[in-house]
Amino acid sequence: MFVTRLLSSIVLVVLALATILSGGYVLAAVLLFLSLVAYRELTKACALADTKGKMNGMEIIGYVGIAAYYFFMVFVENKIFLLLVLITILVAFMFLYVFRFPVYRAEQIMCAFFCVAYAPVMLSFIYLVRSLPYGIYTVWMIFISSWICDTCAYLVGMLLGRHKLAPVLSPKKSIEGAIGGIAGSAIVGAVYAYFIVESVVSEQRITWIFVLISAVGAVISQVGDLAASAIKRNHDIKDYGKLIPGHGGVMDRFDSVIFTAPMIYFLTLILIHG
Repeated sequence: MFVTRLLSSIVLVVLALATILSGGYVLAAVLLFLSLVAYRELTKACALADTKGKMNGMEIIGYVGIAAYYFFMVFVENKIFLLLVLITILVAFMFLYVFRFPVYRAEQIMCAFFCVAYAPVMLSFIYLVRSLPYGIYTVWMIFISSWICDTCAYLVGMLLGRHKLAPVLSPKKSIEGAIGGIAGSAIVGAVYAYFIVESVVSEQRITWIFVLISAVGAVISQVGDLAASAIKRNHDIKDYGKLIPGHGGVMDRFDSVIFTAPMIYFLTLILIHG
Protein backbone atom coordinates (compact mmCIF):
# COMPACT_ATOMS: atom_id res chain seq x y z
CA MET A 1 0.00 0.00 0.00
CA PHE A 2 2.81 2.39 0.91
CA VAL A 3 4.67 1.64 -2.34
CA THR A 4 1.51 2.15 -4.38
CA ARG A 5 0.79 5.44 -2.63
CA LEU A 6 4.40 6.61 -3.11
CA LEU A 7 4.44 5.75 -6.81
CA SER A 8 1.09 7.49 -7.33
CA SER A 9 2.42 10.57 -5.55
CA ILE A 10 5.48 10.68 -7.81
CA VAL A 11 3.29 10.37 -10.91
CA LEU A 12 1.00 13.13 -9.60
CA VAL A 13 3.94 15.48 -9.01
CA VAL A 14 5.30 14.84 -12.52
CA LEU A 15 1.87 15.40 -14.07
CA ALA A 16 1.35 18.55 -12.00
CA LEU A 17 4.72 19.92 -13.14
CA ALA A 18 4.00 19.21 -16.81
CA THR A 19 0.43 20.51 -16.68
CA ILE A 20 1.06 23.71 -14.73
CA LEU A 21 4.21 24.61 -16.64
CA SER A 22 2.23 24.21 -19.87
CA GLY A 23 -0.64 26.33 -18.56
CA GLY A 24 -3.30 27.56 -20.99
CA TYR A 25 -5.58 25.03 -22.66
CA VAL A 26 -3.68 22.03 -21.26
CA LEU A 27 -4.13 23.17 -17.67
CA ALA A 28 -7.77 24.14 -18.26
CA ALA A 29 -8.55 20.75 -19.85
CA VAL A 30 -6.95 18.81 -16.97
CA LEU A 31 -8.79 20.92 -14.38
CA LEU A 32 -12.07 20.42 -16.23
CA PHE A 33 -11.53 16.66 -16.18
CA LEU A 34 -10.71 16.70 -12.46
CA SER A 35 -13.74 18.91 -11.79
CA LEU A 36 -16.15 16.60 -13.61
CA VAL A 37 -14.75 13.59 -11.76
CA ALA A 38 -14.93 15.43 -8.43
CA TYR A 39 -18.55 16.41 -9.12
CA ARG A 40 -19.38 12.78 -9.84
CA GLU A 41 -17.65 11.66 -6.63
CA LEU A 42 -19.54 14.24 -4.55
CA THR A 43 -22.93 13.44 -6.06
CA LYS A 44 -22.36 9.74 -5.39
CA ALA A 45 -21.23 10.44 -1.82
CA CYS A 46 -24.30 12.60 -1.21
CA ALA A 47 -26.62 10.00 -2.81
CA LEU A 48 -27.63 12.36 -5.63
CA ALA A 49 -26.42 10.13 -8.48
CA ASP A 50 -28.73 7.55 -10.02
CA THR A 51 -27.94 4.15 -8.52
CA LYS A 52 -28.83 2.45 -11.84
CA GLY A 53 -26.03 4.25 -13.70
CA LYS A 54 -28.29 6.64 -15.61
CA MET A 55 -27.78 10.39 -15.30
CA ASN A 56 -30.60 12.28 -13.67
CA GLY A 57 -31.55 15.92 -14.19
CA MET A 58 -29.33 17.22 -11.40
CA GLU A 59 -26.28 15.47 -12.81
CA ILE A 60 -26.91 16.73 -16.34
CA ILE A 61 -27.25 20.33 -15.17
CA GLY A 62 -24.11 19.96 -13.08
CA TYR A 63 -21.96 18.56 -15.90
CA VAL A 64 -23.20 21.06 -18.48
CA GLY A 65 -22.85 23.93 -16.01
CA ILE A 66 -19.27 22.97 -15.10
CA ALA A 67 -18.31 22.74 -18.79
CA ALA A 68 -19.89 26.16 -19.42
CA TYR A 69 -18.06 27.66 -16.44
CA TYR A 70 -14.69 26.46 -17.72
CA PHE A 71 -15.49 27.63 -21.26
CA PHE A 72 -16.22 31.15 -20.02
CA MET A 73 -13.16 31.08 -17.76
CA VAL A 74 -10.84 30.27 -20.66
CA PHE A 75 -12.40 32.13 -23.58
CA VAL A 76 -14.10 35.18 -22.01
CA GLU A 77 -11.73 37.84 -20.70
CA ASN A 78 -14.17 39.55 -18.33
CA LYS A 79 -14.32 37.17 -15.36
CA ILE A 80 -17.56 38.74 -14.08
CA PHE A 81 -19.29 36.37 -16.51
CA LEU A 82 -18.23 33.48 -14.27
CA LEU A 83 -20.65 34.82 -11.67
CA LEU A 84 -23.34 34.91 -14.33
CA VAL A 85 -22.66 31.26 -15.15
CA LEU A 86 -22.96 30.29 -11.49
CA ILE A 87 -26.26 32.13 -11.13
CA THR A 88 -27.52 30.48 -14.34
CA ILE A 89 -26.59 27.05 -12.96
CA LEU A 90 -28.53 27.81 -9.77
CA VAL A 91 -31.54 28.98 -11.77
CA ALA A 92 -31.37 25.82 -13.89
CA PHE A 93 -31.43 23.69 -10.74
CA MET A 94 -34.47 25.64 -9.52
CA PHE A 95 -36.21 25.14 -12.88
CA LEU A 96 -35.68 21.40 -12.44
CA TYR A 97 -36.95 21.56 -8.87
CA VAL A 98 -40.10 23.50 -9.77
CA PHE A 99 -41.14 21.80 -13.01
CA ARG A 100 -40.36 18.26 -11.86
CA PHE A 101 -41.86 18.75 -8.40
CA PRO A 102 -42.05 16.62 -6.28
CA VAL A 103 -39.41 14.39 -7.94
CA TYR A 104 -36.53 16.28 -6.29
CA ARG A 105 -36.41 17.57 -2.74
CA ALA A 106 -35.12 21.01 -1.77
CA GLU A 107 -32.13 19.59 0.09
CA GLN A 108 -31.11 17.60 -3.02
CA ILE A 109 -31.16 20.71 -5.20
CA MET A 110 -29.14 22.70 -2.65
CA CYS A 111 -26.63 19.87 -2.32
CA ALA A 112 -26.29 19.54 -6.11
CA PHE A 113 -25.41 23.24 -6.40
CA PHE A 114 -22.99 22.86 -3.50
CA CYS A 115 -21.28 20.01 -5.37
CA VAL A 116 -20.72 22.36 -8.33
CA ALA A 117 -19.38 25.22 -6.21
CA TYR A 118 -17.31 23.11 -3.83
CA ALA A 119 -14.83 21.29 -6.06
CA PRO A 120 -15.23 22.38 -9.72
CA VAL A 121 -15.39 26.13 -9.09
CA MET A 122 -12.74 26.19 -6.38
CA LEU A 123 -10.36 24.03 -8.44
CA SER A 124 -10.67 26.56 -11.27
CA PHE A 125 -8.69 29.04 -9.18
CA ILE A 126 -5.54 27.05 -10.01
CA TYR A 127 -6.03 28.23 -13.60
CA LEU A 128 -6.84 31.76 -12.48
CA VAL A 129 -3.68 31.98 -10.33
CA ARG A 130 -1.60 30.59 -13.21
CA SER A 131 -3.08 33.26 -15.51
CA LEU A 132 -1.97 36.16 -13.28
CA PRO A 133 1.28 38.06 -13.90
CA TYR A 134 4.09 35.91 -12.44
CA GLY A 135 1.49 33.15 -12.22
CA ILE A 136 3.98 30.50 -13.30
CA TYR A 137 5.74 31.22 -9.98
CA THR A 138 2.85 31.99 -7.62
CA VAL A 139 0.72 28.99 -8.64
CA TRP A 140 3.12 26.67 -6.80
CA MET A 141 2.11 28.32 -3.55
CA ILE A 142 -1.17 26.39 -3.81
CA PHE A 143 0.68 23.09 -3.59
CA ILE A 144 3.25 24.28 -1.07
CA SER A 145 0.38 25.36 1.19
CA SER A 146 -1.47 22.06 0.80
CA TRP A 147 0.75 19.10 -0.07
CA ILE A 148 3.85 20.34 1.81
CA CYS A 149 1.63 21.23 4.78
CA ASP A 150 0.07 17.77 4.70
CA THR A 151 3.50 16.07 4.67
CA CYS A 152 4.98 18.23 7.44
CA ALA A 153 1.86 17.92 9.59
CA TYR A 154 2.03 14.13 9.29
CA LEU A 155 5.72 13.95 10.20
CA VAL A 156 5.51 16.39 13.12
CA GLY A 157 2.32 14.75 14.36
CA MET A 158 3.99 11.33 14.34
CA LEU A 159 6.96 12.64 16.32
CA LEU A 160 5.43 15.19 18.68
CA GLY A 161 1.66 14.87 18.48
CA ARG A 162 0.03 14.90 21.90
CA HIS A 163 -3.08 17.09 21.71
CA LYS A 164 -5.92 16.16 19.37
CA LEU A 165 -6.93 18.74 16.76
CA ALA A 166 -10.37 17.32 15.95
CA PRO A 167 -10.75 14.25 18.18
CA VAL A 168 -14.19 13.18 16.97
CA LEU A 169 -13.66 13.83 13.26
CA SER A 170 -10.00 12.88 12.82
CA PRO A 171 -8.44 11.33 15.96
CA LYS A 172 -4.98 10.96 14.39
CA LYS A 173 -4.52 14.67 13.66
CA SER A 174 -2.84 16.73 16.37
CA ILE A 175 -2.44 20.41 17.19
CA GLU A 176 1.33 19.92 17.12
CA GLY A 177 1.05 18.41 13.66
CA ALA A 178 -1.11 21.30 12.46
CA ILE A 179 1.44 23.83 13.72
CA GLY A 180 4.23 21.80 12.11
CA GLY A 181 2.37 21.84 8.81
CA ILE A 182 1.97 25.61 8.91
CA ALA A 183 5.63 26.11 9.86
CA GLY A 184 6.81 23.67 7.20
CA SER A 185 4.80 25.40 4.49
CA ALA A 186 6.10 28.81 5.56
CA ILE A 187 9.71 27.59 5.50
CA VAL A 188 9.40 25.92 2.09
CA GLY A 189 7.59 29.00 0.77
CA ALA A 190 10.39 31.22 2.05
CA VAL A 191 13.11 29.06 0.48
CA TYR A 192 11.24 28.89 -2.82
CA ALA A 193 10.69 32.65 -2.88
CA TYR A 194 14.23 33.57 -1.84
CA PHE A 195 16.08 31.36 -4.31
CA ILE A 196 13.69 31.40 -7.28
CA VAL A 197 11.13 34.20 -7.19
CA GLU A 198 13.10 37.11 -5.66
CA SER A 199 15.16 37.60 -8.81
CA VAL A 200 12.00 37.72 -10.93
CA VAL A 201 9.89 40.05 -8.77
CA SER A 202 12.72 42.25 -7.56
CA GLU A 203 10.58 45.33 -6.87
CA GLN A 204 8.92 43.71 -3.82
CA ARG A 205 10.09 41.91 -0.67
CA ILE A 206 8.59 38.77 -2.09
CA THR A 207 10.03 36.31 0.43
CA TRP A 208 8.06 37.69 3.37
CA ILE A 209 4.93 37.87 1.24
CA PHE A 210 5.34 34.21 0.30
CA VAL A 211 5.87 33.27 3.95
CA LEU A 212 2.54 34.92 4.83
CA ILE A 213 0.73 33.38 1.88
CA SER A 214 2.15 29.93 2.68
CA ALA A 215 1.17 30.12 6.35
CA VAL A 216 -2.38 31.34 5.71
CA GLY A 217 -2.80 28.83 2.88
CA ALA A 218 -1.63 26.02 5.17
CA VAL A 219 -4.27 26.90 7.76
CA ILE A 220 -6.98 26.88 5.09
CA SER A 221 -5.70 23.64 3.57
CA GLN A 222 -6.13 21.79 6.88
CA VAL A 223 -9.71 23.01 7.11
CA GLY A 224 -10.26 21.70 3.58
CA ASP A 225 -8.85 18.33 4.52
CA LEU A 226 -11.09 18.07 7.57
CA ALA A 227 -14.15 19.28 5.64
CA ALA A 228 -13.77 16.54 3.03
CA SER A 229 -13.32 14.00 5.83
CA ALA A 230 -16.46 15.24 7.56
CA ILE A 231 -18.53 14.71 4.42
CA LYS A 232 -17.21 11.14 4.17
CA ARG A 233 -18.03 10.51 7.83
CA ASN A 234 -21.56 11.87 7.38
CA HIS A 235 -22.16 9.47 4.50
CA ASP A 236 -20.21 6.47 5.86
CA ILE A 237 -17.73 6.10 3.01
CA LYS A 238 -13.99 5.43 3.18
CA ASP A 239 -12.90 7.02 -0.10
CA TYR A 240 -14.62 9.21 -2.67
CA GLY A 241 -13.34 7.10 -5.58
CA LYS A 242 -10.61 4.83 -6.94
CA LEU A 243 -9.10 6.97 -9.70
CA ILE A 244 -5.71 7.44 -7.98
CA PRO A 245 -4.19 4.18 -6.67
CA GLY A 246 -3.31 4.38 -3.00
CA HIS A 247 -5.06 7.72 -2.57
CA GLY A 248 -8.67 7.21 -3.62
CA GLY A 249 -10.53 9.70 -5.75
CA VAL A 250 -9.96 13.31 -6.82
CA MET A 251 -11.67 14.55 -3.67
CA ASP A 252 -9.39 12.41 -1.51
CA ARG A 253 -6.17 13.74 -3.05
CA PHE A 254 -7.19 17.34 -3.81
CA ASP A 255 -9.31 18.07 -0.73
CA SER A 256 -6.82 20.59 0.69
CA VAL A 257 -5.92 22.05 -2.72
CA ILE A 258 -9.61 22.81 -3.32
CA PHE A 259 -9.72 25.12 -0.31
CA THR A 260 -6.26 26.58 -0.78
CA ALA A 261 -6.50 27.64 -4.44
CA PRO A 262 -9.06 30.47 -4.00
CA MET A 263 -7.24 31.79 -0.92
CA ILE A 264 -3.90 31.91 -2.77
CA TYR A 265 -5.58 33.71 -5.67
CA PHE A 266 -7.01 36.50 -3.53
CA LEU A 267 -3.92 36.80 -1.32
CA THR A 268 -1.79 37.10 -4.47
CA LEU A 269 -4.05 39.82 -5.85
CA ILE A 270 -3.96 41.76 -2.58
CA LEU A 271 -0.33 41.34 -1.54
CA ILE A 272 1.50 41.16 -4.88
CA HIS A 273 -0.74 42.80 -7.48
CA GLY A 274 -2.73 45.09 -5.20
